[in-house]
Amino acid sequence: MGKLQFSIAILTLSLISSFDSIQSATFTLTNQCNYPVWAGLLSGAGTPPPPTTGLPLQPSQSDSISMPPSWSGRVWGRTLCSTDSDGRFTCVTGDCGSGTVECNGGGAAPPATLAEFTLNGANGMDFYDVSLVDGYNLPMIIVPQGESGGNCNVTGCLVDLNRNCPSELRLRAAGSNGGDGGDESVACRSACEAFGDPMYCCNGAYSTPQTCNPTSYSEYFKTACPTAYSYAYDDGTSTFTCSSANYVITFCPAPANSRKTTGGSLSGESSGSGSLASGHGVVSSVMVFVFILTSVWRL
Repeated sequence: MGKLQFSIAILTLSLISSFDSIQSATFTLTNQCNYPVWAGLLSGAGTPPPPTTGLPLQPSQSDSISMPPSWSGRVWGRTLCSTDSDGRFTCVTGDCGSGTVECNGGGAAPPATLAEFTLNGANGMDFYDVSLVDGYNLPMIIVPQGESGGNCNVTGCLVDLNRNCPSELRLRAAGSNGGDGGDESVACRSACEAFGDPMYCCNGAYSTPQTCNPTSYSEYFKTACPTAYSYAYDDGTSTFTCSSANYVITFCPAPANSRKTTGGSLSGESSGSGSLASGHGVVSSVMVFVFILTSVWRL
């Protein structure tokens, strides 16, 4: 009997230890844009959803989310959002098609800048990246905090690519800049979305790393944002790993600047507040500073 109780105790301790080793990460979403952003979250197949799948962020506002252990999925920002007379919520960029602030399993309509995560993946590591494969709608960076191992780099895109987006890739919205006739680009499409050519989409005869190569369009994204994914097989310089970390995801980190305006109020309330500077601490601020210097030097 004593031996059985001892075995049960050892098993219990083992289960507790295994549970403790898979910790949930906290995502802090911060809006440093000079316009409102509505964050969207989409879970990967077989992954439980986070506590919220959509939340509004006023300029300089932050909100934190405790993510499920081993979560995988995407985070992005929606812009130029409004609610129509029937109560349906839509956004000009990054819309998830749910008709509400919560995305409820809907993904971002391209073009959209995506933060992609797999938490507690192979060897207990988190894998993360910022992807422009589906195009770009606003600047974004990921900053890991409190990490205990891995290649925990800051990654993302600091540059406002909408300003110089090639004309054939521009997504325009009428009245998006105070009635300029919709000539301003509010997002920059991928060449795949714009043309549908397998050469740009990395499918068909171009579905392998050997046959799908960078193009002048993907190089536009890569030159401006060297650590972000620019096309489907851009793994070598764009995927990062970290362990036991929390993550700050910032929309429009300095020195990025954009001209988007909405003229409307947020649909919904957000409980958090704060700024990039107050949320990161000294170490993360230094990481962001180095990242900014590197990005500006490449321009």
